[in-house]
Amino acid sequence: MAHFARLENNVVQQVIVVNNEEAPDEATGILFCKSVYGQDTQWVQTSYNANFRGRFAGEGMTYDPIKDEFIYSTGE
Repeated sequence: MAHFARLENNVVQQVIVVNNEEAPDEATGILFCKSVYGQDTQWVQTSYNANFRGRFAGEGMTYDPIKDEFIYSTGE
């Protein structure tokens, strides 16, 4: 299963699970998420095992596109 975080102004609003058949890679998974939740939504894949992007995304966390990782709102 793949996990995707929905962002608004780089703040995580929601994390969803997507079947691997719908998300064989991040780009395809993002297209799937947009087809379900709307083309104007922003999505980034997150790793449950924290294999990439620093840690698993959680609601209220911030996505830092420069570091390409999720951070806690306190700046951690």
